[in-house]
Amino acid sequence: MIEGSVSANGMASSSYPLSAAGVSDAPERDDALVRAVVHAVEVTGAHTGSVFLLSGDHRSLVVAASCGTPPSLLSGWRRIPVNSRMPVAEACRSGRMVHLAGAEETMRRFPQLSIALPYPFGSASVPVRAGGRTFGAIAVVWTPRRDGTGLSRAQRGQLRSAADRLGTALAGLRARGTLGEYDERTAPVLVPLPSAPAIRVGLFDWNLDTGALTADDELCAIFGIAPRAFDGRAATLTACIEPADLPGFGSAARAAVEEGHLLAHHLRILDGRGGHRVVELWGRVPESPDDPEASCHLVGAVLDTGSGMAAVAAIERLADGFFALSPDGRLAYANHSLEDLLRVRQDELLGRRPWDILPWLADPVYEDRYRAAAVSQQPVSFLVRRPPDEWLVFSLHPGAQGMTGWASRVRQPVPAGTGPGAPVTEEGPPFSSAPSPAAPRVGSLYRVLTLGSALTEAATAVEVFDAVADQLLPAFGGQKLAIAVVEEQRLHLLAQRGYSKRFLARFEGTPLHARLPVTDALTSGVPLFIESREQLRESYPELMVGPTNSWAFLPLIASNRPVGACILGFDDVHRFHDEERGVLTALGGLIGQALERARLYDAEFALARGLQNALLPRRLPTLPGLRVTGRYLPGTKGMDIGGDWYDVIPTGDEVALIVGDVEGHNVPAAAAMGQLRSAMRAFVAAGHRPSDVAAGTNRLHMDLDPVLLASCCYAQLHPRSGIVRIVRAGHLPPLLRLPDGHTKILDVPGGPLLGIDATARFPESELRLAPGSVLVLYTDGLIERRDSDIGSDVERLRGSLARLGGGGLDDLADGLLRDACHASPDRADDIALLLTEYAPPR
Repeated sequence: MIEGSVSANGMASSSYPLSAAGVSDAPERDDALVRAVVHAVEVTGAHTGSVFLLSGDHRSLVVAASCGTPPSLLSGWRRIPVNSRMPVAEACRSGRMVHLAGAEETMRRFPQLSIALPYPFGSASVPVRAGGRTFGAIAVVWTPRRDGTGLSRAQRGQLRSAADRLGTALAGLRARGTLGEYDERTAPVLVPLPSAPAIRVGLFDWNLDTGALTADDELCAIFGIAPRAFDGRAATLTACIEPADLPGFGSAARAAVEEGHLLAHHLRILDGRGGHRVVELWGRVPESPDDPEASCHLVGAVLDTGSGMAAVAAIERLADGFFALSPDGRLAYANHSLEDLLRVRQDELLGRRPWDILPWLADPVYEDRYRAAAVSQQPVSFLVRRPPDEWLVFSLHPGAQGMTGWASRVRQPVPAGTGPGAPVTEEGPPFSSAPSPAAPRVGSLYRVLTLGSALTEAATAVEVFDAVADQLLPAFGGQKLAIAVVEEQRLHLLAQRGYSKRFLARFEGTPLHARLPVTDALTSGVPLFIESREQLRESYPELMVGPTNSWAFLPLIASNRPVGACILGFDDVHRFHDEERGVLTALGGLIGQALERARLYDAEFALARGLQNALLPRRLPTLPGLRVTGRYLPGTKGMDIGGDWYDVIPTGDEVALIVGDVEGHNVPAAAAMGQLRSAMRAFVAAGHRPSDVAAGTNRLHMDLDPVLLASCCYAQLHPRSGIVRIVRAGHLPPLLRLPDGHTKILDVPGGPLLGIDATARFPESELRLAPGSVLVLYTDGLIERRDSDIGSDVERLRGSLARLGGGGLDDLADGLLRDACHASPDRADDIALLLTEYAPPR
């Protein structure tokens, strides 16, 4: 576990307690993470890179190391659910790189991310794997190129290599048992982007009595002397100093011996081209009673700030306000003009974020402008209204080490209705005609969008719970989740994860007026956040709790009435900050609406499923000389009902075998199926020929003014002779498995779909079955695959029939269904299957 983090200046932060040794207990892992993320940024030319590692439960991707990312941008993205629609999660799941050249491709492939981060940027995410094991992923972000291209093939290859090397390193550490533990509480390693030092510092030790001087390589470089050419004499260095400064320099050196120190003495160093640079000399005389000769030494440093000090002096003379922001958005520098412009002293500004200390900058839209510059690494300019009615223009210019900005008063009148944060271009401010809405933090917005998207795909109440559990637990670091629904003014458990059944059983059937945190939150309509067991005991002293330490009780309200409650539990003490409380409150509203919709769906589904079950045969008749088995399998999507059916009808010496399919997967489809099944039974019972049964059913279907079309295959079999007569009405051809194991498609002629033409005719075909033959009638849900033609699908079914036909009839039916489900796991259509084996007595 990483118990310390590395801040932007490379020093350990104190966000988490350090171990007894003062360092992480997995230093080799941390070194591998740092090498990987820095290398990934360097080879791709990105401005941000992050390594995400899988949490212990493999439900989340957690930021383990980040290079160049402002820490303020990490808060909302520390944990990403593995099953979410995020590029880094997609790369981890699929094992492939996700490369997004720019904003257009990001919007097309990951629209939720584009809505949450509506800024121009390109990104690439690549999985970190080794030996078939996935450890996480590396993601890099860059400023989009004007030509719309992303990383080159070589850069993508180098990024994959960086991820592979990291995976190999982590696998080796895991094998040696030195990988360490990693979870959501582990602080990430933050690494600044590599850059050239802004200030050069050279160190020296000068013996004032002998003139001998020891200097490091940096000091020699500042004086323009090759380190190997320096002869160790002070006179060699003083020869590089502007002659006019030498008397003052000598006087300062003698004063340093008497006073014990030399502070910020300025010298001009000749540059060899007729000019000079200004450096600062700092030194002190060491105190050493045991060494009398130490008092004649001056040790210290020479600081070469380049043009930095001159630049600062120049900026201080300007009337406009200039400032610098650190990578996490805090003010690192502000000139005096900014003080006057903002009406705040420098000491109140420095080290703090502007929107945290100035009320009129607290609108989230301004922080969003800063985020836009940080993410896209492109300049951003915008308007700010300072009360009572003065307008300022701000401009932010991002870079690898932070951000530079300037502010000035707007000299021209600002039109009425201009909103905060209105953008400014090179031509001036294209003032907005309407206020710009306040924007929540991007991480929070993404949580709402992700769960909202997952809930739109959830049809049933159980699917709603699964979506909530999959998103809420990893996003907020919880370990337990339960959803209860309201029925007749009592709470009933819908589903739960992490809680013990014994614990939740005590609350089953609880009336809404009971004195419990979940019922109090539900009846008041206000979420209840409890951060410790002590807080829970104070409010509910009689309540017995399990090992959970913090809870969030979210009321689920829909149509202004309570529909249920969501209970989020944490094993460790969890502090709910204001932003998190707001997000959970908003999510509670989304969950309530989805749960209400799902329960209505469940009620309609129960009605439709009951109707369909009543129409399908409960058991097939036992017939001499025949073995018959049938299967019905609902689609994997929708209401799990449809218009497919099968039927077996004995008629004297013969038996009618029917499979049909009404288009659609809803209650009207099931109702139309019931009408057609009843009509065919009536015509069969009246003794009509197969062709007349199909024609009569078609006319009746037309008389009922059909909205839905239907198909069917009808076979009338004489068990004693083995003669079968077949009619097809727009249906797929039946299949036949011969006693020797060979299979064939019965390409018998057919008529049109039922419900098209009242005068349609349906040709009748006749063939004789050999003992041991199996006749297969089916609907298209058994064979259809995406991007495949019907002919190939039927041929594939024929092959499966030949391969699986060695066992009993039930085994054959189950095997055909397994093949269908394996070939199309997201199958939307339902399946009806009827197998008949001709087995006359010897």
